[in-house]
Amino acid sequence: MPVNCPSLIARLRSSAPLLRTFVGLRSLLMLVIVLGIMLSVSGCADTGADISAPSAATSPAIPVRVAPVQVTDEQPLLRFASTSRSRQRAALTFQVGGVIQHRHAEIGQHVEAGQTLMQLYNPGLEPAAQAARHRLSQLESDRLQAQNELARLETLYQRGVIPLQELEQQHTRVSALTASVDNAAAGLMQAQQLLAETTLQAPFAGTVDAILLEPGEYAQPGQAVMRLASDARLETEIRVPAHLTDNLTVGQQLTAWSSLGSRAPQTATIVEIGQGNSGESALYPVILSLDNTDFRAGEALEIGVPQRHEPALVIPLSAVMRSADGLTVFRVDNARAQRVPVDVEQLQGELAVIRPGVLSEGHQVVYAGLTRLADGDPVEVLP
Repeated sequence: MPVNCPSLIARLRSSAPLLRTFVGLRSLLMLVIVLGIMLSVSGCADTGADISAPSAATSPAIPVRVAPVQVTDEQPLLRFASTSRSRQRAALTFQVGGVIQHRHAEIGQHVEAGQTLMQLYNPGLEPAAQAARHRLSQLESDRLQAQNELARLETLYQRGVIPLQELEQQHTRVSALTASVDNAAAGLMQAQQLLAETTLQAPFAGTVDAILLEPGEYAQPGQAVMRLASDARLETEIRVPAHLTDNLTVGQQLTAWSSLGSRAPQTATIVEIGQGNSGESALYPVILSLDNTDFRAGEALEIGVPQRHEPALVIPLSAVMRSADGLTVFRVDNARAQRVPVDVEQLQGELAVIRPGVLSEGHQVVYAGLTRLADGDPVEVLP
């Protein structure tokens, strides 16, 4: 009970003469007064605690808006730019050096396999071939003469006119000349092949894409002088990040769009997937066949690559919060907000694709009213 302070003071004043008489009781009187004040303060504090306790127990729920965790089968596409090209293409070169003498094809001209495209002049090749031919002819004559001599010595040996040693020497001479003839024949073949290299022929049927050297210019051995591309099969190449190659397989069909808006989307088939990259780029090559399309070589294309193939869990992007422990959301359980971690795989517009974990399809997550929430707070879900 609270102490009635005015009444206490009045009583003390009325008993003041008595108190002066009993000086020994003065200290006791002071002690009684102090104890009374302390009891009154203690009573006030207890009363305040009783009043505030019901307030904490009945704290109001925080209004929030929630959205369910959903499963989506949508496969968003990432478009990669590319250019169609011939799958069979070659940069044509001469294996010998010389001056371009004649050109028999123009840019854009269709040529057949084996057709002559260019001719080169090298002043040392024709004389070398002739010298190899004469050398072979001389050695063949020497071998024929040695063989005739061997036949004559064999007759003389049978008659006992010459010793065996002389006959064996002739056999050795014939064998040496035979080896020389074979060596000369090989040299002649090499010289003729080098001479034939002065004529550039189409290795396959196709279209001339580029002329790199003109008549009168000198061509180094192995230097590209012309580019040829086949018209039969087309392909294109795109470069994608490493994580997208996990969703691609050889034989998979992707959508291809032409830069010409009037054309309908067509189908491209994956034929090769790069599994490494030795260059500075972090992108991996993917080759696609365009055999069943009506694209032309050199046409600008866009290839759609799906980001995933399996259904995924999605939540509103506004529900995701960044904290010291990583990305989290507030999940509503029994009208209370519970902070749980999430693993965001990728963003898809205003949605976040998450990996399965503490959240599953149907869970409710808070996407509005996050700033006033703490873990364990009661919530009121607004419609």
